[in-house]
Amino acid sequence: MTRDVASLVRPLGGRLIEGALDAGMRVDAVVGLDEFTLVGHPAFATVVVVPGRRVAAALDAGDARTDSLRGAVIVTHGGDASVTRAIERAGVTAIVATEPSDDLLAPVLTALLAVDQAAEDRAVTTAMKVLTLAARRGGVSGVVAELAHRIDGWAVLLDRHGQVITTAGAGGLHVDDARAVALGRPVRVRHRALQVHAVGADEDLSARLVVSPRTASSSRARELGSQAAALLDLLLRTDDPSRTERLGRAVMVEALLAGGEPARSLLQAWGVHESSLTAFALTARSASVEVERLVSHWLDELGAAHILTESRGTVTGFVRDDHADALAARVEAYSSALFLGLGTPASTDALAGGADEARHALEAARAEGRRVVRYRGIPTIRFVLDRLDPADTRRLAHLLDPLRDTAGRHGDLTETLRAYLAENGAWGATADRLGIHRQTLTARIHRVEALLGLSLADADDRAAAWLALRAMAG
Repeated sequence: MTRDVASLVRPLGGRLIEGALDAGMRVDAVVGLDEFTLVGHPAFATVVVVPGRRVAAALDAGDARTDSLRGAVIVTHGGDASVTRAIERAGVTAIVATEPSDDLLAPVLTALLAVDQAAEDRAVTTAMKVLTLAARRGGVSGVVAELAHRIDGWAVLLDRHGQVITTAGAGGLHVDDARAVALGRPVRVRHRALQVHAVGADEDLSARLVVSPRTASSSRARELGSQAAALLDLLLRTDDPSRTERLGRAVMVEALLAGGEPARSLLQAWGVHESSLTAFALTARSASVEVERLVSHWLDELGAAHILTESRGTVTGFVRDDHADALAARVEAYSSALFLGLGTPASTDALAGGADEARHALEAARAEGRRVVRYRGIPTIRFVLDRLDPADTRRLAHLLDPLRDTAGRHGDLTETLRAYLAENGAWGATADRLGIHRQTLTARIHRVEALLGLSLADADDRAAAWLALRAMAG
C-alpha cells in the first residue's frame, strides 16, 4: 500500500488528531469496530471505523480490545464535541470526518484502499516486465541493477555462503549489513529496513537477495524483491550459451589488452591478420537500446570479427582501421542517441592504450552531446598533450601514481576521479555511474584529494587532474 494515515484526511473532509501512531504509517486494513480484535502488523496502521455514538464507550471499556484500539487509527464522524474529547483523552491517533456519514465511512475507505492497491499491482506488473527484459539483456546483474533502480534503493545478491555475486547501489557498509542479515550474524545492522528474499528453497537454496528501499513503499519493494528472487533463481539454474560466449569474448579481450606476442597470436587464431586496430567504446543514452546486439549486427554487415566486450551498458572493442569510419557513420545515422569514442590506430601487440583513448573519447562525446568523438580531436589532446614532449607527458601522468598504488585497498580511485570529473563534480550522477553510494563516493574523493594534494573544488587542480588522466591514456 502507498496510502498513509495522513492521506486519508482530505477525502473524508476531516481533521487529524495526532496520537500514539505516526500519521506517516502505511495503511494495510480497514475494519469496523465489531470486527476488530487486534492490530494485524505493528509496522502498518489498522484503520478502525467507529460510529461517533460508540467512541467514548469503546475507549473507556478497559478490556483487551480497548488496549488494541490504542495501537490502531480510529476513523469516526465528528458531529459531537464529546467524541473529540474522548479521543484526545485516550491519546489515540484518529481522523474525525465531516463527510460521509458513519454508515458510509467504511465503504469509502475500502474503496480508496482498493484503488490504491490496484495502482500498486499495476506498478508491480509493469516493473516485472522491465525486470524480465533486463534479465534477457543483462542476466543476473541486469536484474539486480534494475531492481535497485525500481525500489529507489540498493540490492545485494549473495551466494549461499555469503559471497557477493553482484550488487547495485550498495557500498561496503551495505554489503556488510546484507551479509549479517542474510546469514543471521549477531552484529549491529545499520540499515533496519532490509528485506531478505531466498533465491531457491530449503536445501535447493542457490542465493539470497537482500534489498533496502529508500523512498518506495516497503510493500512494493517486498513484492518486487520476491518476484525478482524467483526470476534470479531461474537465471542461476539455466545454462545461457550467450552468457558463455560473452564471458569468452571478455577473457579474450583481456588477453589482447595485456599485449605482446600472445595477443598477436590470439588475433591471428581469431582470423584477424591486420598489423593495427582501432579501439572503440560505444554506449546509448536510452537503456532500451541493446548496444551489444546492435554492434554485433553492424560488425556482421562489415564482415568483421566480434572483438568486443560489454560492461555497464558500454561496449568496448576493436575494428580494422578502415572500418572505423563505417562504424562512425552508422552511429551518426542511428535513430536513437548513441555515443561513440574512437582511439587512434594501435599495433596489435599494444592495444591497451587505444582502448583507454576510446574510453576518454566516449566521455567527451557524452559530456558534449556529440555522437562521435575521436581521441585526437579532443581539445586537451590537440592543443596541449600533442604539443608536449614524451618526458613532459610522462611527468604529468605520474601525478596520479599515488592512486594506482592504493587501488587495492580503496577501490579504483583513478576510475572514481575520472567519473567525478567527467560528470562535472555532480555527486549523484557520479555515484550512479560507478554504482556506489554517495557516502562511499564522498570518502573516495576525499581520499583522492589527500593522496594527490589537490582540491577538486579548485578549477586549476581539476584541470591538472584531468590532463593527468588524459596523459595516462597517451
